[in-house]
Amino acid sequence: METKEFDLFQIHSRNYLEMAMRTDRHEAPANPDGYGKRTGDCGDTVEMFLIFRYGRIQNVSFRLNGCLNTNACANTIAQLAEGKSLEEAWKITPEDVINYLETLPKSHYHCAELAVGAFYLALAEYSRLNRSAPYRWRK
Repeated sequence: METKEFDLFQIHSRNYLEMAMRTDRHEAPANPDGYGKRTGDCGDTVEMFLIFRYGRIQNVSFRLNGCLNTNACANTIAQLAEGKSLEEAWKITPEDVINYLETLPKSHYHCAELAVGAFYLALAEYSRLNRSAPYRWRK
């Protein structure tokens, strides 16, 4: 019986590989401006932390208990969101994540939905906390 060799580097795009292997955003800041946490049916959990400066997302970090695909999706959200306003950030969709990664397996599209869901919860918390003081931006 012949066994096929699996080569991660042959089947995935450069964007996917960079986002899947990146670990420098794995942190939980002491006082985030927005926080969201979701656990998927698959058992993966993503916690997103947002830092805003002057009304724009300065930093997105996260903690996760999940697979390489979920890590790729969470890193992609950070890549797409940093520098955006709140309004612009709400427009980031799971499809944007999937398109950026190019080779996310269809069987793991739920990872993009999970990560975006945690991100939306963090955006919602930021919105709720700053509704009464929309111009209270950190410098």
